[in-house]
Amino acid sequence: MTTSTPSVRTAAPPRSGPWLSQVLLALTSLVGAGTLLYPFALANVSASSNHAGDAPFLMLLLVPLLLGIIVADLSTQQMNARVLAALGMLVAINAVLRLPAGPGDSPTFFFLVMLAGYVYGGRFGFLLGALSLFVSALLTAGIGPWLPFQMLAMGWMGLGTTVLPPLRRVLRLPEGGWGEVALLAVYGWLWGFLFGAVMNLTFWPFGFTDSAISWQPGLGLAETGRRYWAFYLLTSLGWDAVRALFNGLLIVAFGRPLLVVLRRFRSRLRWQAVADSH
Repeated sequence: MTTSTPSVRTAAPPRSGPWLSQVLLALTSLVGAGTLLYPFALANVSASSNHAGDAPFLMLLLVPLLLGIIVADLSTQQMNARVLAALGMLVAINAVLRLPAGPGDSPTFFFLVMLAGYVYGGRFGFLLGALSLFVSALLTAGIGPWLPFQMLAMGWMGLGTTVLPPLRRVLRLPEGGWGEVALLAVYGWLWGFLFGAVMNLTFWPFGFTDSAISWQPGLGLAETGRRYWAFYLLTSLGWDAVRALFNGLLIVAFGRPLLVVLRRFRSRLRWQAVADSH
């Protein structure tokens, strides 16, 4: 007579939460924002530098940090191979969408980052925005001191979509309706201007002259803001208005069907632990 012994199952090690990738994401943003804004704290700024000296070091930090976010999400099972494959596919698609360049950069380059970030989460949107900008720069030979800042600005565009789902619920907009699309279109329209405003900061503090729209060391915060606003209105507003218009129009035109597709795959991409069965 044989007796059956119950199988002993070893408990799976507890998974840590997404705090590591969140810390890396915050660190990436802080490093980028610090590099972007530190010239305003200097007493003397060389008009010819224009971030040419520190941009390579920022890239050396930025790429490992982005990879670190992915590795952290994989190790904590916040991301799986299917999500990673979807990220790579969307990065490739969005990089190709930048090829028809026009006023205010490519008119088709920004809306997919916002839609994917809205559906899959701000961290996914940050990675999609930054990595698709990096890949598109390789395709279009757009590598220069501006590249890490463009990557960060695109990443922040995707990250900012984190606020939209709670806002949609507060406004009681039905999921999949035109109200939701309008909310995304307004967000895209605003980021059309904000992207240009961020990128202007990569060169504005280095081109100071005696004009009333240039920055000079020693200016107070209020005067700096006033001069930058005047500079923005005179030099950047028109280009950014084109970008903002296309962002809004493309989201209105393609937002509803793309949201359906992205949501359809969301449940398939999400990792779920499957219990052992014998």
